[in-house]
Amino acid sequence: MKIAAISTSRVPSLTANSIQVMKTCNALVKNGYEVHLWVPGNPPENWDKLVNHYGLDTSFTIHRKQSYPFLKRYDFSWLTLLAARRQKCDLVYTWLPQTAVLALLFGLPTILEMHDMPTGHIGPLLFRMFIKSKGRKRLITITDALRQKLENRFGMSLRSPVTLIAPNGTDPEHYANLPPAWQARDELGLPQIPTAVYTGHFYAGRGMDLMFALAKKSPDIHFLWVGGTPQSVLEWQERLASSGIKNVTLTGFVENRRLPLYQSAGDILLMPFENMISGSSGGNSAEICSPMKMFDYLACGRAILASDLPVLHEVLNEGNAVFCPIGDISSWEAALKDLITNPKRCSNLGDQAKLDSTNYSWVSRAKRALEGL
Repeated sequence: MKIAAISTSRVPSLTANSIQVMKTCNALVKNGYEVHLWVPGNPPENWDKLVNHYGLDTSFTIHRKQSYPFLKRYDFSWLTLLAARRQKCDLVYTWLPQTAVLALLFGLPTILEMHDMPTGHIGPLLFRMFIKSKGRKRLITITDALRQKLENRFGMSLRSPVTLIAPNGTDPEHYANLPPAWQARDELGLPQIPTAVYTGHFYAGRGMDLMFALAKKSPDIHFLWVGGTPQSVLEWQERLASSGIKNVTLTGFVENRRLPLYQSAGDILLMPFENMISGSSGGNSAEICSPMKMFDYLACGRAILASDLPVLHEVLNEGNAVFCPIGDISSWEAALKDLITNPKRCSNLGDQAKLDSTNYSWVSRAKRALEGL
């Protein structure tokens, strides 16, 4: 089967949606499909750079299509579908409601993957059209919370087999044979003291202020912050320096291929989400999110300390993570110190997390997405 994957993500970029699209295409190829990805922009760059940037194990064709901003990417959807038909693609996999609706009109089996509620004046209309349109189709939502929210908003039943709940995933093979924490710290030149690691963006709602406070209150613990834009890293470096905090290391962006080593340097992996979580384009995903770091954390086999957001309980539980009240610094400080002083508990949590991660591979996710289509 030849699959047309159509997305408006910038490739390459540091955004989560860009990573998710590339991981999905990579997994589809690993399932034996031929994948053609269409994205906006200029001619593609060096493939070897993309391999390390996104942690890819396969290759697939990336096509570029220019579009006019004032047309809101509708021209992009039309032109890419025409190109996909010329390529004789058998199925469309897209993250765009307008592309999904057009693909069904073209008579192509279609998968629409949703990470958030449809927005604007036209988005809700297009979503309703997709659900009501005839044809072979599937709606994928990344959490059951999002599925329920869509049902409540549109007054429609979104059930299997048309709807599939498919959380984000991880690459278990990239987390095989990781070194123990002390060895990873040695390889990275980090201090040999108890270490808590955070990986991801520094956007609003990611708990950066809480981690700042934790570092200030816990000088005997080293904090490794992996990620962030150059500007946000510089701002936090200045804030830490002005506050005299010396037990935090900021790495900036780390290629996905090397990310497991940095995560394995931690005794504890942090997910201090707040009640409002912004993404690269704003919004609030706290009720419906499926953070990719959560699945990588599981695969890393370390103790996870997470905010007690209801949606996270779709994946995490008391056996593979410790939950803290959102924004309650005292509770976070106590939980962190309890884990640091209880290596046996850390080990048990990490072992269960590693075991549970096998349920969330990108490859098995892609396989489920196409079953029955």
